[in-house]
Amino acid sequence: MRVGEFAELRAFAAVAEARSFRRAAAELGLDPSTLSHAVRALENRLGTRLLHRTTRSVAPTEAGERLLAGLSPALTSLESVLEEAMTPSDAPSGTVRLVAPRLAIRTLVAPLIADLTRDYPHVTLDVVTDEQPSDFVRAGFDLAIKLGETIDRDMVAVPLIPRFTTAVVGSPAYFAEHPPPTTPHDLARHRCIGCHSGPGGSLYRWEFEKNGTAIVMDVTGPLSTDDPDLMMNAALAGIGLWHGVEELAQQAIAEGRLIRVLADWSPSYPGFHLCYAAGVALAPAARAIVDALKAQARHA
Repeated sequence: MRVGEFAELRAFAAVAEARSFRRAAAELGLDPSTLSHAVRALENRLGTRLLHRTTRSVAPTEAGERLLAGLSPALTSLESVLEEAMTPSDAPSGTVRLVAPRLAIRTLVAPLIADLTRDYPHVTLDVVTDEQPSDFVRAGFDLAIKLGETIDRDMVAVPLIPRFTTAVVGSPAYFAEHPPPTTPHDLARHRCIGCHSGPGGSLYRWEFEKNGTAIVMDVTGPLSTDDPDLMMNAALAGIGLWHGVEELAQQAIAEGRLIRVLADWSPSYPGFHLCYAAGVALAPAARAIVDALKAQARHA
């Protein structure tokens, strides 16, 4: 096949699928007149009309429909082969599936997306949210970000955020009407924003520890949800007290929009670890994601 013949076939397929010379030209980055000449040359060479043309529409003829049916998959396959040929043999490529809690996605994964797409243009990162990833390998995931206390023994675990410290915060407007708690027991007299494990799930109990003394509180208030953004916005609006990972509230605390209380009672917990199956070599694309997350954690 001559180069000109391939161009004619590509032009015809683009016009027939778009049903418009103008739209097809825009997709290919060519002038409509160039496509018109190419399609006309193909029709002359085949000795049959391939497109019905009017001033308002373009549609394949019966012969054009038959040609398009066989041509479209062939062109798609050819474009895939050409794309692979243009990919450097040593460049990571392929899809990497990652499952992680929302907090990990927000703090560790989201800041990387722009750099990943620039540095690894042939890698697709498929991210799924799961607050408690379990048997992620069986579910078809390559990588998972999990809390340190939930890691299976047969997993490789790379620390990303070694420890989390909790915080209880409220807005200045809230504390203008309610005296700040000085011990966890004081929370029984406060409006608290509850966090549950999912729709209809039980509420998390607020845990505290100081000098070896542990206190667990069942709190109540006007709102309970599993959405961290809704909880934080409610706290900022003065709806009640929020209890969660300190990192999420740091900026608002620094700006004076939230006030932290019970800091001396706030314990820490095992943080996020990046996990993958032990004894199995990582594909280059997965290794690229692992290295990027490790670098992000060092600078977090």
